[in-house]
Amino acid sequence: MTPDRPHTPAWRNFRRMQDCACLFASLIYLGAVIHAWRVLPGPAQTKLIFTIAAPMIFLSLVALAPVVMGGLRRQLKSYVWMSFNAGFGQTPGSIVSGLGLLAFAAGFIYLQIAGVAKGGRYPAGVFSGYAAGIGILYVQAFLVRSLERDPEIRPKIEEL
Repeated sequence: MTPDRPHTPAWRNFRRMQDCACLFASLIYLGAVIHAWRVLPGPAQTKLIFTIAAPMIFLSLVALAPVVMGGLRRQLKSYVWMSFNAGFGQTPGSIVSGLGLLAFAAGFIYLQIAGVAKGGRYPAGVFSGYAAGIGILYVQAFLVRSLERDPEIRPKIEEL
């Protein structure tokens, strides 16, 4: 292996997939907020609370939980390592299926927004739930970097 690229291609693909999932989910969320802002009825303050403020609380709680709770961090780290060993994010099929699940969730958000126009409930829960999911994705991406520094795992990542 070259010094500038010490990790196997499988690991680089896995790490790249984690980063892409974070970016893709964040862009979907941004698009949903912009769409909701144009479509949802009510004052700007209500839209701000239900599409940004409250969801960011959920995102923050989910993202901070592994930092505060060491046992949870170890379990999630183990889960990320098992995901890599299972081949997630290393083949075109797994990449498409992972991003497809995010796109499916985006469709659900857009349906919830459209439902308000037909007299449905304000989609506060769906924004908070999706934001919490984004928090999990960011934690996983962080844990990938943590695994790279782990003295027990790093040699396995660098194997040919």
